[in-house]
Amino acid sequence: MNGRMIFNLQGKILEIIGSMMIFPFVVSIIYRERSGIYFLACGAAILAVGHLISRLCRPRNKAFYAREGFVVTALSWLLLSVAGALPLYLSGQIPRFTDALFECVSGFTTTGASILPEVEKLSHCMNFWRCFIQLIGGMGVLVFMLALLPSTGGQDLYLMRAESPGPSVSKLAPKVRQTAYYLYIIYFILTGLEIVALKIAGAPLFDSICTAFTTTSTGGFGVRNTSLTDYSPAVQYVISVFLFFSGLNYNFFFCLWMKKWKDAFGSEEIRLYSGIFFTSLALITANLILGTGRGIEEGFRHAFLQVGSIMTTAGFSSADFDQWPALSREILILLMLIGGCAGSTCGGIKVSRVLIYLKTVGKELSMLCHPRSVKVLKVEGKALPHNVLRSANIFLITYALIFVVSLLLVSLDGYDHTTNFTAVASAIGNIGPGFSLVGPTCNFAHFSDLAKFVLMFDMLAGRLELFPILVLLSPATWRRR
Repeated sequence: MNGRMIFNLQGKILEIIGSMMIFPFVVSIIYRERSGIYFLACGAAILAVGHLISRLCRPRNKAFYAREGFVVTALSWLLLSVAGALPLYLSGQIPRFTDALFECVSGFTTTGASILPEVEKLSHCMNFWRCFIQLIGGMGVLVFMLALLPSTGGQDLYLMRAESPGPSVSKLAPKVRQTAYYLYIIYFILTGLEIVALKIAGAPLFDSICTAFTTTSTGGFGVRNTSLTDYSPAVQYVISVFLFFSGLNYNFFFCLWMKKWKDAFGSEEIRLYSGIFFTSLALITANLILGTGRGIEEGFRHAFLQVGSIMTTAGFSSADFDQWPALSREILILLMLIGGCAGSTCGGIKVSRVLIYLKTVGKELSMLCHPRSVKVLKVEGKALPHNVLRSANIFLITYALIFVVSLLLVSLDGYDHTTNFTAVASAIGNIGPGFSLVGPTCNFAHFSDLAKFVLMFDMLAGRLELFPILVLLSPATWRRR
C-alpha cells in the first residue's frame, strides 16, 4: 500500500475543495449576505490543511494500483462530504452536523435527497453551494484533478475506473489526462447551454445557474421547496430535454464531436436507453391522460420531466407523482432501479448492465433450445470479455445484498414499506425523492440518525459503484500481503 501517495492525493483533494469555496463567497458578496464569511474561513482552513498534507506526504514512488485507487476514491469522497458540510453547519443554517453531512453527501453523490423542510430559508450562497457541489460530484472531483494535476505515475486510469459509473471505463483519448479534459469540456458545454436556454425560457439568472448545475450533474437539488412545480412549461421542457441528454453516455457526445456518426448512433446502449426512455414516456403519458383526465400537453410535459428525472436519477419533480395512477408509479420505480447510461453522471444499475443481463438471458435460452450450438455474447459488436460479465454479475449480487441489509436497518424506524423501500432505492440509486413519506412533497428529516448514516453509506456506495467503499472497509485491504 502506497500510503504516502494516498495521503498526498487527499491533500490535493482538500486543496481543490477549499479553493472552490471562493465561489459561494463571491455569491454572498453579490447578495450582501454575512453567511458567506463561513465559506471564506472554512475554505482558507481546508486549503491550508490540504497544502500541508500534500507537502508533508510527497511520495517517493508515485505508482499505485487498483487497491490504492479504490482507497483513494473512497477516502476522497468521505473527506469531500465532511469538508463541504462545515460551512452549512458552522453558519447555523443546518443546526445539526448529521443533517449537514447528510445534505452534503447527498449533494456530492448527486442524490438530491434533502433534510431541509424549507429550502428558500437558506441564504443564496448556501443554496448555491448545495447546487455547486452537485456539479463537482457529477463528473467526479478525481476526474477533475486528473485533468489538472496528473501525478500518479501513469496509473491514473485506476482512479478514473474507481470513480466513474458503469461496468467498464474506456479512454476517449490515448492519455487519461486528455480523456478527463474531454469529459469536462463536454460537461461544461452542456451546463453552459442549459443556463442560456433556461434564461431564454424565462427563469431568473440565479435559478438558471443553480438548476443547470443540478441538471447536467443529474443531482436534483433545487432552490425552491416545490422543486420545478412553480416554473413555466417552457422552463420544464428545457430541463426535460437536458435531462435526457445528461443520461447519455459521454462517449456519444465525443463521437459526435469527432464526427463519428455511425459509432454515436449505432451504440446498443444508446438505443436501449432511448427505447426504455420513450416507451416509459408514452405509457405514463397515456396513463395520466386516461387515468387522471389531464390534457395531452400537460400529461406529456409532466411525464417527460418525471421520466427524465427518475431515469437519469436527478430527482426533480413538476408534480406530486406519488398521487399518480399505479401503473405510472410502478414504471417510475423500475426506472429508479435501471438508471441511465454508463459513462454518464447517472446512478442506478445502468443501462449497460441491463443490456448485458438481457443478452445473457437470450444466450441461455438459445443454449437450452440448441444445446450443441456455440454462441458468443457480443455487446456493441464485440465479444464480451468474461471479466466484464463476471463483474456485472457480482455487482448485481452485491447491490441486492446492500439493498436488503439497508432496508432492514432503515425499517427499525418503523415507517411503512413503501417509505423504507423507496428511501433505500433512491439513496443507493442516487435519485432523491421516493414515495410515501419520502415522496416529492416530503423530505428525509424524520429519519433517525442511524437511518441517515445507513442512507449516507448507500449514497456513497451507489455513486462509487459499490466496491471502493467496500474495499475501504475490508480488512484484507489493510494487510501488508
